[in-house]
Amino acid sequence: MPAIYHPPLRDMRFVMHELLDVTTALNEVPAYADIDADTIDQVLEEAGKFCAEVLLPLNLSGDQEGCHFDAATHVVTVPKGFKQAYQQYCDGGWPSLSADPDFGGQGLPHLIEIAFSEMKYATNQAWTMYPSLAHGAYTALLAHGTDEQKKVYLPKIVSGEWLGTMCLTESHCGTDLGMLRTKAEPVGDGTYRLTGNKIFISAGEHDMAANIVHLVLARLPDAPAGSKGISLFVVPKFMPIGTDANAAVGERNPIFCGAIEHKMGIHGNATCQLNLDGAIGTMVGAPNKGLAAMFVMMNGARLGVGVQGLGLTEIAYQNAAAYAKDRIQGRSLTGPKSPDQQADPIIVHPDVRKMLLTARAYAEGGRAFATWVALQSDLLNHPDEAVRKDADDMMALMTPVVKAFMTDNGFFAASGCLQVFGGHGYIAEWGVEQMVRDARINMIYEGTNTIQALDLLGRKILSDNGAKMKKFGKMVQDFVEAEGTNEAMAEFVNPLADLGDKTTKLTMELGMKAFQSPDEVGAAAVDYLRVVGHLIYAYFWARMAKIALEKESSGDPFYRAKLATARFYFAKLLPETASAIRSARAGSKVLMELEAELF
Repeated sequence: MPAIYHPPLRDMRFVMHELLDVTTALNEVPAYADIDADTIDQVLEEAGKFCAEVLLPLNLSGDQEGCHFDAATHVVTVPKGFKQAYQQYCDGGWPSLSADPDFGGQGLPHLIEIAFSEMKYATNQAWTMYPSLAHGAYTALLAHGTDEQKKVYLPKIVSGEWLGTMCLTESHCGTDLGMLRTKAEPVGDGTYRLTGNKIFISAGEHDMAANIVHLVLARLPDAPAGSKGISLFVVPKFMPIGTDANAAVGERNPIFCGAIEHKMGIHGNATCQLNLDGAIGTMVGAPNKGLAAMFVMMNGARLGVGVQGLGLTEIAYQNAAAYAKDRIQGRSLTGPKSPDQQADPIIVHPDVRKMLLTARAYAEGGRAFATWVALQSDLLNHPDEAVRKDADDMMALMTPVVKAFMTDNGFFAASGCLQVFGGHGYIAEWGVEQMVRDARINMIYEGTNTIQALDLLGRKILSDNGAKMKKFGKMVQDFVEAEGTNEAMAEFVNPLADLGDKTTKLTMELGMKAFQSPDEVGAAAVDYLRVVGHLIYAYFWARMAKIALEKESSGDPFYRAKLATARFYFAKLLPETASAIRSARAGSKVLMELEAELF
């Protein structure tokens, strides 16, 4: 039977309005002064309908059909229904949701976009990557584009008429962009001709939209070696005719798809090899400063990929929970629970419940975390400089955690939910095996999760002596002190405080080791990110538990379920930190002493 999906609107409302009170914070930002809870809720309700009714029915068929590549014409065709769904998406005004009104956007808060993205990724990750990459191109051009580039490209992207990509990777270099070889030769009229090859370009060629706006990293002829010699260029599939929002599609630019990758998952998204044969482009930002401009897009993409993990966690949980309540197998260890049937539903078994609650706890904890980070993004426009600085610091600190922790959890949860289905999960009929396959890429692209862990420990924490981490630690400490005498909260506050102390000590210890050998950072980083991720989730789960305790007497089963899930998280998932801390402290010697030739 096909997968089911119920937009988690009740939990989204809880997170936004009861946990974070986002409207109060947003109303302090002039651009969002008029936003209210009803508006947020209404937008998300309609967004949920689009995801459940339009995107979900195309997910399995799109996976099974995949994309089609015609080598003779370099044309890529998306699966049946994808193009029509995208037209509905554009007709509904969805591409413009959080975009700048100066370019045709609706100017709504980013946190609404993030919530919508969760539902889109849950119901059809492969389809959602097409408009999401375009949104990334929009953010990079908004931040670093010339006035002319903005006038031509941004209205087209905001309306959805044109889509976009980010072209970084080459066959010999992935994360190490300093090695890239694509060349950009100045023509003399302000344009450049780009020559080279890119691989693994998601949505690199397709028939979804009239044009594709490629953002391409390349080197100028006199560029210095390494990452300091990289420039960014906008290279459209078709050259625009005109210099404003009414620009039309002109002649074909020689940037062609040479092949599409045959992948483990996300089959409905065209992952392309792109060949640039003197393609015309214009520079974005300053010469040799392309990475700074591209990082606007990349950091946004990393947050988006984390939300991909969240969306797949949620839909995997929903389907596994429904199956577990319906599938009968064996009897409860404490005696029959459904004596009128041949067997009990498998939800009576403790380990089935553990797998379900793991997914639920990671979904609800991740939703709280992702929404809070999205709120920080919106607060970057706050009139108070101190608020902007704190929001910027939290965005910088949390981006690698969102990307890595949430996608790790998404894969673990999807795999556990497949296990709930047993053999039925391993076949395609139920759709859960696709969730596992799709979830696996999220741990790899936009910087592998190990790269995120190195970024967190090496660049975001040790490089500033833990200043950003101390800001978050102060939030944890303030909550612990406020609730320290509340006996009802002891089961949540005590382990939170304990983990906060242990994380501080571990950070200091690793900082000292890093002075002795940089390998110590590499050896500990992945474990360290797991510890920090759990500290963040424990903080939000403790705050959610406080609200659930206060409202449990209302009789609303939502709060009873929230409290039960919080208790599960602290009892069964948070203890992972003990082994992660021990592993982080084990050092690099056991990893580095074996000679390479003996592997």
